[in-house]
Amino acid sequence: MRIIGGTARGRPLAAPDGRDTRPTRDMVREALFDILTGRVEGARVLDAFAGSGALALEAISRGAATAVMAECSPKAAAVIRRNIAAVGMAEHTRLIAIEWERAARTLHSEGARFDLILLDPPYAWPDARGLLAVAATLAAPGAWITLEHGRGDSPDPPDGLTLVKSRSYGDTTLSFYEVPETLGP
Repeated sequence: MRIIGGTARGRPLAAPDGRDTRPTRDMVREALFDILTGRVEGARVLDAFAGSGALALEAISRGAATAVMAECSPKAAAVIRRNIAAVGMAEHTRLIAIEWERAARTLHSEGARFDLILLDPPYAWPDARGLLAVAATLAAPGAWITLEHGRGDSPDPPDGLTLVKSRSYGDTTLSFYEVPETLGP
């Protein structure tokens, strides 16, 4: 696995051992960032279920201002720390090594708002619609929220989000939701 674009292009990234994480394949990551062209530069990014941190680090490499990564697995969090150091992006990143719901509450209490939220939960996540609703509480007006999920598991957006597009790559689907300009603080 490697950074595929931007200033850190080609830099290798480690992935957590075992089957508890499912790193986004390079082809899917490239498609994701091709679709997000024009939305990454200067963005405040949240990478939930960060795994290896590859999505957040890719965003920083492509010009995002900051990236917060939420990951509850201690093994994955250790890999994220190594990847941040390996690509020299510590000053632009923050790792919150707790489960998603607690991370979201912490960020909300801090008043954090994100322009781009990348959600890559386990494919068997029981409530993707609820996940999107929580993510929307952290979104800046006009933000995009992306959800990586299994093909055929496209959740209806909660109130306040609009499904902009959905693209499938093998067994992976990327769904892109937009937050209205009137939502937010």
